[in-house]
Amino acid sequence: MRISRLQLKNVRRHADLDLQLAPGLTVVRGPNESGKSTIQRAIELALTRRVTSGSADLDGMRSWNASDDDRPWVRIEFEQEDLDGVRSGTLEKSFRGPRGTVKLELDGETITDPARADEVLADLTGIPSEGFFRSTASVRHHELDGLQRDEAALRDRLQASISGADRGTSRARRTLEKALYDLNTKGDKNPGKIKTAEAELATATAAQRNGEAALVQLERDRDSLAQAREDRAVAETGLAEQRSLLEKARLAERLIAERDQSKELFQRYSTAVDVSQQIDHLEQTHPSPNGLPALREAMSKVRAADLRIHEIKAALAGEIEVSFVVEEPTPRAWRPTAIAAIVVILLAVGIVVGNALNLLPRELGSFGISALGGIVLPGAGVLAVLLVIFGAALAIVGRRQRIRAMHVTRTKDLRTQEIERRLRGRSMLEQELQMEEVTLHNLLAALELPDLAAVEALVAAEEAHMSNILRLRAQLEGLVGREPTETLPQLRDQAALDIEQKTGALEALGPIAHEARARERLEVAVADADRGLGIARDAEAQSRARVEQNAVDAEEVAGHAERAAVWNEQLATLQRRARVYDATLKALDTAERATIRTATRYLERTMVVDLEKVTAGRYRRVQVDDENLALRVYAPERGDWVDVSLLSQGTLDTVYLTARIGLVRLVTGDRRPPLVLDDPFVTLDDARAKRALELLHEISTDFQVIYLTTSDRYDKTADAVVKLIPATAVTPDLDPAEAEPAELPPAELPPAELTPAG
Repeated sequence: MRISRLQLKNVRRHADLDLQLAPGLTVVRGPNESGKSTIQRAIELALTRRVTSGSADLDGMRSWNASDDDRPWVRIEFEQEDLDGVRSGTLEKSFRGPRGTVKLELDGETITDPARADEVLADLTGIPSEGFFRSTASVRHHELDGLQRDEAALRDRLQASISGADRGTSRARRTLEKALYDLNTKGDKNPGKIKTAEAELATATAAQRNGEAALVQLERDRDSLAQAREDRAVAETGLAEQRSLLEKARLAERLIAERDQSKELFQRYSTAVDVSQQIDHLEQTHPSPNGLPALREAMSKVRAADLRIHEIKAALAGEIEVSFVVEEPTPRAWRPTAIAAIVVILLAVGIVVGNALNLLPRELGSFGISALGGIVLPGAGVLAVLLVIFGAALAIVGRRQRIRAMHVTRTKDLRTQEIERRLRGRSMLEQELQMEEVTLHNLLAALELPDLAAVEALVAAEEAHMSNILRLRAQLEGLVGREPTETLPQLRDQAALDIEQKTGALEALGPIAHEARARERLEVAVADADRGLGIARDAEAQSRARVEQNAVDAEEVAGHAERAAVWNEQLATLQRRARVYDATLKALDTAERATIRTATRYLERTMVVDLEKVTAGRYRRVQVDDENLALRVYAPERGDWVDVSLLSQGTLDTVYLTARIGLVRLVTGDRRPPLVLDDPFVTLDDARAKRALELLHEISTDFQVIYLTTSDRYDKTADAVVKLIPATAVTPDLDPAEAEPAELPPAELPPAELTPAG
């Protein structure tokens, strides 16, 4: 297959890209971030990935500014060379998860089924899977050092390319390995068929052996069950007899208790009848016809009237005289003293005013004395001060005289009022005495008693009488509670009848009713009999359980013997099958090793030619390991073989690139997939890189080569050069405080330039 045109939409940086590719060697050149790796990834997805698959890497393939509905889209125009000539076709894929679409047009046929389209593409390119493509024809410079990315598919293709056999060798190997695993697994959770058969055979054999032993044990258990049933029947009979005697003893004990209770009731009711009769007699023989509350109230009134009469008589007989000693001062004796004080104060004021107006004699005005602090007062001022002090003293004396006169006047008024009150009170006391005497006489007449002492004696007698009644009533209530007194004789007679009935019932029970502690003795006997019965029942239950659990019979034992024979036969069959599978797998391993050995020899022959060209004859001998495809070269300096991992990175890349080219030639057979190389010569010097590219140019006559690089040193050798436009957007300078998240640069790039070689 040779790709003539590649179109991408919404694939990472390429929002819309259209490339024209040469049928031979095309160099796709561009600086970093121009989308070279994206082109390689798009070709891998188009040729190997199903459009309905969903994964995170497909979501990551979307362009940055794509809308929610935009998904990666790839279209390829290609030419296919075969025996019938050159055929043209187109492939269009839109990766939308479950809604992804594919359109493959070839020879006038249009295929839209994703599975069918992938089958046709695999047949056209000879590439069965994405992993196989990346381990052979799609090379990245950082993925050169390895040849086992899809080992199973690689081995199948090696087998098919060399021996022409079916490409399902690895699948057959996996089937055989799974079959052997299913047969020989020894795990407890998922045992293999052989282990299962062995376990079933052991189980059947053990069941047969156990069944035969169970038949013998069954006979012994049945004999034990019959004996246990007899022992249980005897224990039940003895227990029934002991329980019957115990019931009689308990009945006798209960009858004795009830008879004693009836005797107690009889005594209580008899006493209650006597007390009730005493109460009735006392109720009919009260000392006074009046009730005790009325007597107490009348006694209180008589006591109050008698006490008041004695108080009034005492007040009238010995009245207390009240005397007042009052000084008789001269009426208004305080006025002259007050007038004199006022005159003295006015004279002092006149002296001060006359001195101020210079109306006093000069001698009096010029006279002065020295006061406190050295101040000199005039003589008129001193005289005025002395007069003021004298006037104030007279005023104080006059005030005291006035207060004393007012007190004498108030005392006279009180004495007058007391005399008047005493005169009025005596007449009122005499009147009250007459009224109290009439009240006392009426109360005694109503009680028909002569005086207060007789009343108090009558009340005391009535209180004692009522106390006896209350005491008897309390005694009666303590005996029979609230029981009506008219039913007490009937209850007494009923208790006597119960005593006679209980005595008759005890006599009917026989001697056990008179035996001391019969119930305790029989309870112990019943408990012992019950325990004996429990032991007998347990023995019977155990015997019955053994008989029921031992349900094996002769037919069941025979069935176990038959199953053991069947599993023995199946185990022999499975073991024989395992030996056949193991022999087949070993034969496959032998054939595969022979195939791989043939393939490795082919790789050595093809790699030697290519490696000699690229290294200018430095390395002319190569060895490929038959087990893991490890590579060794002959180092002329050492004169011995060395592992390629010991060489420089450039030489290592060269060795593995020639190995990849040899593998592609070997495993694709008559199919020619495009070789997509992401600058595998980046570590090579100019001379070696030039020779390596000349090798690719020679290969491009057989395989289309798409070489992705950042360097222009391959332009002259290429059949066509495609220049990718670099990304030019830069982040603007902003104040950090004002900076906002920048929008992602637009993914759309101008169409790539196609430049002819030279």
